[in-house]
Amino acid sequence: MVNPKEQFHKIPLTAAGVLVSFGIIYGDIGTSPLYVYKAIIGTRQISEELVLGGVSCVFWTLTLITSFKYIYLALNADNKGEGGIFALYALVRKYKVTWVVFPAIIGCASLIADGFITPAISITSAVEGVSLDYPNFPIVPVVIGILILLFIYQQFGTNIVGKTFGPIMMLWFIMIGGLGLSYVLPHPEVLKAINPIYAWDLLTDYPDGFWLLGEVFLCTTGAEALYSDLGHCGKGNIRVGWGFVKIALLLNYFGQAAWLLSQKGTVLNGKIPFYALVPEQFLIIGIIIATSAAIIASQALISGTFTLVNEAMKLKLWPSTKVRYPSQLKGQIYIPAINWVLMVGTIAVVWIFQSSSAMEGAYGLAIILNMLMTTTLLVFYFNTAKHSRIRTAGIALLFFTLETLFLIANFHKFEQGGWFTYSIALLFFVMMYVLLKARHLRDRHTEFVDLKHYVPLIEELQADNSIPKEATNLVYMAVANSKRYIDSNIIYSIFKKRPKRADVYWFIHVDTVDSPYTSKYSVDTIIPKKCFFIRIKLGFKANHRVNLLFNKILRDMAETSEIDLTSHYDSLRKHSLPADFKFVILHSLASVDSEISSFDNMIIQGYRFIKKHSLSTEEMYGLELANVEVENVPIMVGPIAKVRIKREKEDAEREKELRYHSQTN
Repeated sequence: MVNPKEQFHKIPLTAAGVLVSFGIIYGDIGTSPLYVYKAIIGTRQISEELVLGGVSCVFWTLTLITSFKYIYLALNADNKGEGGIFALYALVRKYKVTWVVFPAIIGCASLIADGFITPAISITSAVEGVSLDYPNFPIVPVVIGILILLFIYQQFGTNIVGKTFGPIMMLWFIMIGGLGLSYVLPHPEVLKAINPIYAWDLLTDYPDGFWLLGEVFLCTTGAEALYSDLGHCGKGNIRVGWGFVKIALLLNYFGQAAWLLSQKGTVLNGKIPFYALVPEQFLIIGIIIATSAAIIASQALISGTFTLVNEAMKLKLWPSTKVRYPSQLKGQIYIPAINWVLMVGTIAVVWIFQSSSAMEGAYGLAIILNMLMTTTLLVFYFNTAKHSRIRTAGIALLFFTLETLFLIANFHKFEQGGWFTYSIALLFFVMMYVLLKARHLRDRHTEFVDLKHYVPLIEELQADNSIPKEATNLVYMAVANSKRYIDSNIIYSIFKKRPKRADVYWFIHVDTVDSPYTSKYSVDTIIPKKCFFIRIKLGFKANHRVNLLFNKILRDMAETSEIDLTSHYDSLRKHSLPADFKFVILHSLASVDSEISSFDNMIIQGYRFIKKHSLSTEEMYGLELANVEVENVPIMVGPIAKVRIKREKEDAEREKELRYHSQTN
């Protein structure tokens, strides 16, 4: 069985594809002009050195990080047309280097933490424009209301509204480009800031200029989406779209710089550089378009977070969580738990920080960490897969230097609000680390036995009518990935815990493979018509609906007469009723007889807590309505605990004396 998606089809470059990319991936980076220059100026006195140095830094940040790193380099590191931190991780983990998983989980944790800030700051920045004409406008309640509606809407899908995202964002980019151009044309001298010397002078000569990099970095915070959504839009569409978007962004930034130069010697004092470009009579229209763009940016980020978590679950780096498919739109998923956590988190951000200026302190600190992790995996990929040592060294030197400087410059935001995103990122990292270590513990101590030694026992058990039949078909999910060996836990369950007789035994192993949309299986016959080993290979983006896949496999095998799906009971068979199936889910628990370290014990306790609050295994496999039995089986995760016990001599003497009296009597 092969999913058509497994055959990688290159997404062609089309005008429609470029338009779609506007609505899907450019929302975050596209709405950054709302707050970037406001953050750079802050409460400082406006000067030519500050204005031109700031726009020069923005220009070179967008050029080096967004254009060169993501648009050129990262898009060339695709995994059969898919991008993002987990696609890159799946691409490099085949080299069997264990440490590559850590950049992946750090990047994932920081991206999700960023998801708490982006909707809040984008929508707040857009709505704050109303306060220019109406100072007492209730910005915080309105923003919270918009966020609540946005998150409630997620469960219904975005198929209809999604079709309008591209045109609205295109209108947004035309608007911001046009507004900027209207200020650049009368003041072309502002374009001299393209010279990097202005950026250098700002960072080295301006008082505390280096720390302004923390604010400059906000202009590229959405760059990761250009790579993450590669599979939705295609490389060509993203690159052509970015050409248009970058021109619009730079025109607006240079336009804001031109306006600021007319304000030299003053402070902003509540003015917003972006809205200063909008003519007074069009301010409300501008605010409506800006708010729409901010909502679209938030929608794209929320959908991206769902996709990211779904990929992490399939790679067994995230707790099992319920996933729904609210529409037929390609790749659209909805994860209720993540949706409501994000909603509560973004509302908390708005409530705690109150204004976009205050949120700027929490923004950027987590995402730069993600960018460093992407750089780490990219460098490893180019070094191992492309075998280009000189180019790899140049890439590593350039981007590790740049992004480390941005990270250091962002550290001053920690007390201003960065603690919020780092706390969230740390929480998610610890959770993913516990799952990773617990899985390693289980894999290290899970024992496998040679299946061929148990074939005669299985045949004898099937023929032993003195043992009540457990089911016609008994299905086990196996950790073993080969027909040669089987989990000792399964043997324990079938023969030792309580003998389980069945007409047919099924052992199913599910592999998550590096190709994103792989969906295929193989069948090994252990005993003809009586025992089978099935190996299912699924990509990290494919639907892991094991129950549906297993039913499809059964139909395929029935068509080739490998199995009989009609009931084996005479009274039911004459009516052609289907055979019964029973699934046995084995939960491995660390044996209390094990001697383990305090650290391993902490990992086990953490894992049990996470599992207790996660989706059950049967729900994860879509078996909640099937005939399922859950069994706990012990595994030794350390040496058997040593115990000492000694028989008391008095008891031994008393027993000897009693034995003597009984003999004499």
